[in-house]
Amino acid sequence: MTVPRLVGTLTAGPTDAPTLILGPSLGTSADTLWAAATRILRAHVQVVAWDLPGHGRSPSGEDFTMAELAAGVLALADRLGCETFHYAGDSVGGCVGLQLLLDAPERVSTATLLCTGAKIGTEDGWRDRAAAVAAGGTDAVREGSAQRWFAPGFADRHPEVASALLGALRDTDPRGYVQTCDALAAFDVTDRLSAVDVPVLAIAGAEDVATPPESLRLIASGVRDGRLEVLDGVGHLAPAEAPTVVADLIAGHCGVREARPRTTDEVYEAGMAVRRAVLGDAHVDRATAATTELTADFQRMITEYAWGGIWTRPGLDRRSRSMITLTALVARGHHDELAMHLRAARNNGLTNDEIKEVLMQTAIYCGVPDANSAFRIASTVLAELDSPAGD
Repeated sequence: MTVPRLVGTLTAGPTDAPTLILGPSLGTSADTLWAAATRILRAHVQVVAWDLPGHGRSPSGEDFTMAELAAGVLALADRLGCETFHYAGDSVGGCVGLQLLLDAPERVSTATLLCTGAKIGTEDGWRDRAAAVAAGGTDAVREGSAQRWFAPGFADRHPEVASALLGALRDTDPRGYVQTCDALAAFDVTDRLSAVDVPVLAIAGAEDVATPPESLRLIASGVRDGRLEVLDGVGHLAPAEAPTVVADLIAGHCGVREARPRTTDEVYEAGMAVRRAVLGDAHVDRATAATTELTADFQRMITEYAWGGIWTRPGLDRRSRSMITLTALVARGHHDELAMHLRAARNNGLTNDEIKEVLMQTAIYCGVPDANSAFRIASTVLAELDSPAGD
């Protein structure tokens, strides 16, 4: 067996936390696919995201099979001193996860398989794509990848995320891409799913044309302990398209959301991770840059008590916390904060229709004038978010 040497990027979490290993999609890198979700997950676990051969930080090497990729993940875990670990993987990373569950189930505590399948596509389709990349490099599949990867409108709303992912595809060694296509062409464990008894969470993107929800439903129903979640408005790269929702689902499946920070510094670090995930790096960076000697203690208190003390609690998910926060801000007339938390609500996975329903509810229980002002602000903020230049 040829075991490829896979390079993993470690993001340290709490010192006594379990390890979560994250697997990539073809043509992506750990840094581009998992970065946003990792900022949330690091509050609960030690995160290791690995790259395929010829992708990101992993070097190209000899040809490999899916079983050999799985062996490469185990070798990476061994180098890190991880006897057991949680695993999550998107697309081919999910295929590797299935292979791990079949080859080394005693090493995997839980598995989250995203936008993947027990078999993906057809052998001829993968051979044709491999031939195209061998002849013309990864530029030959750039347009097709952009169409397959993202739900409609995502690249317009989040051009920086789409650009980073397509940049990783551009930088991928064609040889590694071709080798991964060959491994996918030969991969089919459909008739072995019933042998999997490790708990599996299957996550599908409702808009995923490459591995549609039925592909994940087959996995969830085929293994002995499976559950399916379908994410509305999400395509093939769920960790990049819906990082907050994906991170919360993974943390819940790993059983680590109750692992609360204990020291003041841990509370602050956990709060800062959630604050960045919910409000966005740009907003937090602006607030941090504007901190003065007068406001520094206040900023730390907000991060510790609001974000580290409340937003990290396991009793409610972030979608629910966003809905409650919007209602409270409408009721008190805090319009500047409302605009900020409307953006946060979208980051936390609320749709425009769900935000509308929250504001309709506030009209009854907070008052029509307050709701009227809230709708006016929401119309402006949501239009900005949905415009091609929106962030």
